[in-house]
Parts: sequence; C-alpha cells; structure tokens
Amino acid sequence: MRIEARLTPTQIDIHRWTAHEFERLVLEGNPKVAVFDCDGTLWSGDSGYGFMAWTLEQGLVSRSTTDWIDTRYRAYLAGKVSEPVICGEMVQIYAGLRDQELRTAAAQYVNEFVRPRLFDEMVSLVAALRVAGVELWTVSSTNKWVVAAGVSDFGIPEERVLAAEVRVDKGLITSDIVAIPTGKGKSTALAQAGLAHPDAVFGNSIHDLAMLEIARNPYPVNPSPALLEKAAKNGWGYFLPLLAEGTQAAVAGE
Repeated sequence: MRIEARLTPTQIDIHRWTAHEFERLVLEGNPKVAVFDCDGTLWSGDSGYGFMAWTLEQGLVSRSTTDWIDTRYRAYLAGKVSEPVICGEMVQIYAGLRDQELRTAAAQYVNEFVRPRLFDEMVSLVAALRVAGVELWTVSSTNKWVVAAGVSDFGIPEERVLAAEVRVDKGLITSDIVAIPTGKGKSTALAQAGLAHPDAVFGNSIHDLAMLEIARNPYPVNPSPALLEKAAKNGWGYFLPLLAEGTQAAVAGE
C-alpha cells in the first residue's frame, strides 16, 4: 500500500468541518444523488489490497499466480505499473474461479476486516441521506465483490456500485475487464451511468479528484495530502473522521 504522510494544519490553509457541521452542510445541500468512494472514505484502510492479500493467504489462487501478482504489486509501489493496470490485474487473478466463491469470500472478508473499520460519522450521514430519500452510489477501483459487500450495510444496492470488475460467463470469472474506475475513470463511469454532475460526491484521495470536480457539492473526507492541496486551491473544506485521527492516508485501491 502506498502511504502519504499527512500535512500539518500550518502547512495548508483549509477549513476542517466538525462532524455536526459536516452532516448539516451535506443535508442542507438537499442532494438528490450522492456518490461515495469507499476505501478511506466510508471506512479506513485499503480493502482492495487487503482482500487480495487475504485471498492469497487462503489459497484461492495458485502459487504461481500469487508470486506473479506479488511481483506486479511491488512494481506498482515502485512506480513501474500504473494505478489502472494494477487494479485490473488484482481482479484478473481470480479468472477461472466461480463468481459465487468470490462473493462468499468477500462477504467473509468484509465481516472480519471492513466492518470494524467503518467511520461512524459516515454511517450516520449515509443513514440520514437514506431517510431523506437520496439516491446513493459508490465508485471505487477496489474489486466489486468487496465493495458491494461493504456498502450493503449502507443500503447501497449492487446495481449502484461502480467498481473494478471483470466479465462473468456462466458463473465463471474471466480475465476480460469490464471497468476499472480510478482517476478520471471515476467521472467517466458516473457519466456513463447518467450522473454527469452528481449533487454530492465524497472522496479521500487524488484518485477521487475528477469526480469531486464534477459534483455540485464536493466533500473531501479523510483527504490524502495531494487531495488536501487541491481542496485548498479549490476553496473546499474537508472532514476528518475520528477513527482517521493520527493515521496516514492510504492511496492505493481507491
């Protein structure tokens, strides 16, 4: 996982919303559609990498595939493999397995490793948005099995999950890429879903910048240093969940 050191308040001039101020600001914006990134935004950590490492330990893929993706991920960390490419390869390694097997594995992983890391303030906000009848979407470059399982607790249905995905043929996973929403690919995915300018967008890293910029109201949450700098230049505020206090910002697997 690539880590960015967090900047101090004296290094950047930007308003930090309190939890109460943040929720009030979002709800007073009267959004009809709200879009969320997942890793680092709805919960802490990088569930894309975490799930991959966990499934390798569980022996879901061959030893040779495990060695190959480990080499590729090290190359990614060294800047020799791009974000979209590695996110795609982290899904393609499951080619030949049954889709249901990955769904079951994802549900187990989420239950053990994601649910304990949910940001309480985001759980509260999403619940308030649901009560208000807001249409909820999520966009992530983490695999769709994990994202769909992770956001089910938030009431976001799988048909509104835009995430890293490969084609499934007769129940079997293929290596054919369907989508890898990261960077500008996130705003493209939203536009293709008919959401060219969502009312509210929430994201934590530079990979979310493109979709934050197309939002009527952008909301940086737990921002990485690169996103914090862009937010300051754009005149945005930001929110830092209590669970994220004092931690470093994960950028991979957004």
